[in-house]
Amino acid sequence: MKNLFPEQCRAARGLLNWTQEQLAALAGVSRSTVRDFENGRHELHRATEAMLVKALEQAGIRLVSDRQEVGIRLRR
Repeated sequence: MKNLFPEQCRAARGLLNWTQEQLAALAGVSRSTVRDFENGRHELHRATEAMLVKALEQAGIRLVSDRQEVGIRLRR
């Protein structure tokens, strides 16, 4: 499982021009879950993280994270 970082989530939404509401709806989670995660208020449950990652990846986002870098890429 890829770890989704709050910064990646915000950046991915920015590249896709999605609101928190749009991501939440596409992932099947509540807006408050996305908001609180992106603001660092709480960690995600594994199942919730998987749902968010799936929605982002289906839209063309590729998560990049290793020991030195955390980021995203957009597939066209």
